[in-house]
Amino acid sequence: MDPARSVIPESTGPVGPESTRSAAPRAAGVLALLVRRGETVATAESLTAGLIGAELTVPPGASAAFAGGVLAYATALKHRLLGVPAALLEREGAVHPEVAAAMADGVRELTGATYGVAATGVAGPDPQDGKPVGTVHLAVSGSGGRVWHRDLRLDGTREEIRRWTVNEAVDLLREVLESNSGEQSG
Repeated sequence: MDPARSVIPESTGPVGPESTRSAAPRAAGVLALLVRRGETVATAESLTAGLIGAELTVPPGASAAFAGGVLAYATALKHRLLGVPAALLEREGAVHPEVAAAMADGVRELTGATYGVAATGVAGPDPQDGKPVGTVHLAVSGSGGRVWHRDLRLDGTREEIRRWTVNEAVDLLREVLESNSGEQSG
């Protein structure tokens, strides 16, 4: 693995009430931190279909830190809009950690945001590209080619998997921001 890439541990388990609650309170804290640092975030979403961006824009004043997002549900759009290499998509399919990383890089470059957050996975009801339902890959892209990953293996309904993914994406972004508290790009 490239030394500029970090892996934040995998989460696994059943989806429960705590994991599917709104991420809006945590998103407000993330946005406040971004605003204080003069930084921005953009999202690239597949299985969550815009839910991460929706949570990040609940707090008033979100426009000061939320640059925008790309909803690339179809595999072809991951390549066309976000620059995910076609060879990677052909080799691994759309549900893969490297695809999430490329999506995060792509949306960060496209929007000029400080950070890109990406989610790709299988919410069900059927497997995709040989990946079982509940397989989710998250990535956060930052400056200098740094990418942080989180891989999830979730059990639950389609909606529960999507909600848990949103919460995990917001938490991953918060962890990245806290770990880079001295690295302001302001």
